Amino acid sequence: MTTSFHISVLPGDGIGNEVMPSALAVLEKIGQSINRRFHFEQHVAGAQHYADHGVALTDKVLTDCEKADAILFGAMGLPHVRGADGTEIIPQLDLRFRFDLYAGVRPIRTFKGLPTPLAHPRASEIDFVLVRESTEGLFYARGRGEAHGDEAVIDPMKITRAGTERVCEFAFQLAQQREATKGRPGRVTNVDKANVFASMAFWRKIFEETAAKHPSMAVDSAYVDAMALNLVMKPWAYDVLVTENMFGDILSDLIAALVGGMGMAPSGDIGDKHALFQPAHGTAPDIVGQGKANPTAMILSAAMMLDWLGAKHGDSALMDGARAIEAAVEHAFAQGQVRPFEFGGTSGTAQVTQAVLSHLKTHKNQGAPA
Repeated sequence: MTTSFHISVLPGDGIGNEVMPSALAVLEKIGQSINRRFHFEQHVAGAQHYADHGVALTDKVLTDCEKADAILFGAMGLPHVRGADGTEIIPQLDLRFRFDLYAGVRPIRTFKGLPTPLAHPRASEIDFVLVRESTEGLFYARGRGEAHGDEAVIDPMKITRAGTERVCEFAFQLAQQREATKGRPGRVTNVDKANVFASMAFWRKIFEETAAKHPSMAVDSAYVDAMALNLVMKPWAYDVLVTENMFGDILSDLIAALVGGMGMAPSGDIGDKHALFQPAHGTAPDIVGQGKANPTAMILSAAMMLDWLGAKHGDSALMDGARAIEAAVEHAFAQGQVRPFEFGGTSGTAQVTQAVLSHLKTHKNQGAPA
């Protein structure tokens, strides 16, 4: 049994540097309780590094990410740092493509003790996952846009059978796992624009073929514009959504708003061999250095990392650690101990982190580390 794990840590830019220590502190504490060790190899990378040195991710960083058991990522990108084509420096996209991290997993849920923007009494039941295909779709156009002088730019969208099949299969497997752990029927909802684009009609065809392999799982499909409406009107009705890259990018911000903001939105970019875990928020230059950043998404992303490592290595102790972290976050908010700034509170990074640490239940089991 592997009991020591090499984690490549990239705090990045802006508040990424402020929320990362929160996740590392939580991982250190839970690691001691489940007898698992984490070796954190921290690296300087990101938009500021690009501005200073002309490169966002050095070969040394990429090599460490490749050999690591997992990548823990803060946030990268700064509005004023851009490439020659006018786009921002976004190293996380480079990592997704380099390591074939095709499944962007964005879980979202409400927490007792925190308000939500929705007044509906069922808003407290929000608990679903958006799975975003992360290597194709419209994002395939990055670096491939075709400029026609100063009159037009054409960006291509790519949908392949292989890429769509694997992310749809990932979504069905996830729905089955959730069905087993949550004790409620699972459902996979496909989100596309098959009524307009041939690429999206192809996507839906492949989704339906994949669904036929899982006859016991409930399925449905929706156009992305209708889904945007339904996610505001009845988000509690969904379990697992699967969609193209750009649609997923947009909808993942929408669903974060449903539970209070990006500070509550963890995520994972998962491939067959590698995985990266990060809060879904950006670098938030407007609050850097003020101690206001909500570390919850970063902490929950670390819990997602433990789940993935646990499944990969058949290590239930890591999964126990993930559940303990989630429970600590739940208790911290449910007891009204802290309320982040985006919820109208005054609890900053340090206060939220300390509250989670104080509720982190420890239990010695699973044997001694090697």
